[in-house]
Amino acid sequence: MSVRRLAAEQPASFAFTAENDAWADRQIAKYPEGRQASAVISLLWKAQEQCGGWLPEPAIRVVADRLGMPNIRVLEIATFYTMFNLEPVGRHFVQLCGTTPCMLRGANELKEVCQRKIGPERHVSADGALSWLEVECLGACANAPMVQINYDYFEDLSPEILEKILDDLAAGRPVKPGPQTGRQFSAPAGDLTSLTDPQIYEPRAAEAAVAAADEQPDLLQAGRPGAAVETPVDPVGIASAAQEKAVNGQHAGEKREEVARAAQESSPSVTGSKREAPKTGTGVRDPEA
Repeated sequence: MSVRRLAAEQPASFAFTAENDAWADRQIAKYPEGRQASAVISLLWKAQEQCGGWLPEPAIRVVADRLGMPNIRVLEIATFYTMFNLEPVGRHFVQLCGTTPCMLRGANELKEVCQRKIGPERHVSADGALSWLEVECLGACANAPMVQINYDYFEDLSPEILEKILDDLAAGRPVKPGPQTGRQFSAPAGDLTSLTDPQIYEPRAAEAAVAAADEQPDLLQAGRPGAAVETPVDPVGIASAAQEKAVNGQHAGEKREEVARAAQESSPSVTGSKREAPKTGTGVRDPEA
């Protein structure tokens, strides 16, 4: 794990805005008396938002005082979680995923774009618009390669697409987050390979298919989703009293028969007025037989 330190240059002070101060009170109120320290991550996150995406040292002290915690404990939390930025970032903070799936799909080429358009990691552009950082997996592997810019994901990127996004952001033009190739979320990049029956997506298609099945029984054998009719089944655990009694009686009768068979098998057999003498291990009969 890399060492995370506070920025060399720090503001003189920090105070929550009136709106954020009220928000902090609501977060603290969620926890029992004496457990207000549980709100520490929420308050640090709000302080970072207010400071434009980074967490200065005065904000850490304010949060510690607000929660009655030692400053060092809050500093430990801020330096441990990488979602807290300990130095200034650009207005558009680019987090570039460099983990294996994205790397195999072209993340290294995206890094070259960031280095060329913005500069080295953690460097803020001269106009304050952009900065970037390589991070670990962001959980969008099916749409690799991708980046997170502030709170939005930009997926299915190519160097040319990322370069245009950065240019638009720097110029103040709107950009569209999500997959950049036109596909819907994490749907297959090509045509669908399953659930291809158009009836699935047509309004009232299921009702029409059921009606058609009455006239064309062969539909039930064709595997078409809209034509399948399920046989109603009683919900589990809601049997009637009569059904329950019948089942219990059947089980009781089966149990009695099982006990009787076991008793019959274990009792010695009787022939006439004499019972058959049990055999010993030596093969000699009991003299009393």
